[in-house]
Amino acid sequence: MQSFLQELIVGNIFAFLLIFMRFGLALMIMPGIGDSFVSPMIRLLFALSISFVLTPVLAPHLPAIPGNTNTLLMLLISEAFVGVFIGTVMRILVSALDTAGTVVSIQTGLSNATLFNPAADAQGSIMSAVYSSLGVTIILTADIHHQMLAAVVDSYQLFPASGAFPDMGSISEVITKTVTVAFKTGIQLGIPFLVVGTLVQVGFGLLGRLMPQIQVFFLALPVQIFLGLLTLLLVLSSGIIFWLNGYETILTQSLIPE
Repeated sequence: MQSFLQELIVGNIFAFLLIFMRFGLALMIMPGIGDSFVSPMIRLLFALSISFVLTPVLAPHLPAIPGNTNTLLMLLISEAFVGVFIGTVMRILVSALDTAGTVVSIQTGLSNATLFNPAADAQGSIMSAVYSSLGVTIILTADIHHQMLAAVVDSYQLFPASGAFPDMGSISEVITKTVTVAFKTGIQLGIPFLVVGTLVQVGFGLLGRLMPQIQVFFLALPVQIFLGLLTLLLVLSSGIIFWLNGYETILTQSLIPE
């Protein structure tokens, strides 16, 4: 009886440790939960709580306790690698909003207005901060973070906890596809501002050629800012919905098995 209880306790601790390695690193990177404005202690406690709850559920899908230390270390490192990969994919998808915000800032003449972007944990343009913060807020409000947590749970079907590293070719393909889609989505969100900004520049360029005595820069900048903010008012909601649909699609196709 004592040996059975000892085996049960040691097995559960081993399963908890494996689950925590994958979940903990994924939660530290994924948007919303893993952002810099969330206390590291809160993230750690959340990862520990999730791992504790999922231990009885995922324990049957985990391997037995390895017989030597090297195998155990390789198993823990491979789980950490999978967690970093999942969190990185989710983070890259949010970077589309930072790209869109950069395009908007340039086309509205606000590229020099910078402030700290909490979602990117770096200094950035004001529009990038607006888009990134709004995206994280929408993720939490629309319960997309539930799908992100479900993707980590379902990842045991795509990446079994066997101690072997995933195929690097497949990993590179997913990362490349995600970066491509994120950049493409960011540019698509900025297309209305590219059109408006181009029309403003062309119009005032012609005006400057027709009337050289006019100070085009001082006249064009207020108009550019006004039209940019008006365009933002008209397309912001639809652009965020477009990005959110693309986020769910890529998240499902990349990390959640069918």
